[in-house]
Amino acid sequence: MSFRATVLTLYPEMFPGHLGVSLAGKALERGQWSIEAVQIRDFAEDKHRTVDDTPAGGGAGMVLKPGVLARAIDHVSADDHRPRLLMSPRGRPLTQDRVRELASGPGVVIVCGRFEGVDQRVIDTRNLEEISIGDYILSGGEPAALVLLDAVVRILPGVMGNELSGIHESFEGGLLEHPHYTRPQVFEGHEIPAVLTSGNHGAIAKWREAEARRLTAERRPDLLEHSRKDGEPSPQPVKK
Repeated sequence: MSFRATVLTLYPEMFPGHLGVSLAGKALERGQWSIEAVQIRDFAEDKHRTVDDTPAGGGAGMVLKPGVLARAIDHVSADDHRPRLLMSPRGRPLTQDRVRELASGPGVVIVCGRFEGVDQRVIDTRNLEEISIGDYILSGGEPAALVLLDAVVRILPGVMGNELSGIHESFEGGLLEHPHYTRPQVFEGHEIPAVLTSGNHGAIAKWREAEARRLTAERRPDLLEHSRKDGEPSPQPVKK
């Protein structure tokens, strides 16, 4: 069974976007995954196809109407068990662990918010899992949905040309990825580290591990803190 993504949006023309090209696009053509973009406005019941209203209690902006969005969600996922996600800046940060969980399932239903947000009653009654891709604000949930799907689709079985590429990457082992080099041996006076051309695979593996730990300590110490909370030994920064 292929991975099936359904996206609820006011701008279905934004999909599949970049996911229609390169490896993800080829996998889409082969039927390894599918995507359906559903127009939320189609579920409005008035002649103007209204999808939003003013926020209760006052304030700026508009809020997606609960009835319209609830009907859209029920229409696309009433009888399946795919996770229902809402792309939201107040959601839990997307992690590689969550990406792997989603990739191992039958697919996802993604709600793309617009305006000031979504009526909380829809989030509660339709069990929407709020997910954030970062601490910043986008014009809508569509770019965030594309980011999430990109992360998921690329690790579906058979999508990447080299399956090892998905193993030796940032976050897969709880650390950032080590530096990469390729020919020429010397570029603008800078040489490839000698260990990488030594042919000693054991030494290369140790160097990569040490560099991954050094970069993680410098740039994402929060990842090291997460490892300590999980009961793992605290990785120490490694000097060059």
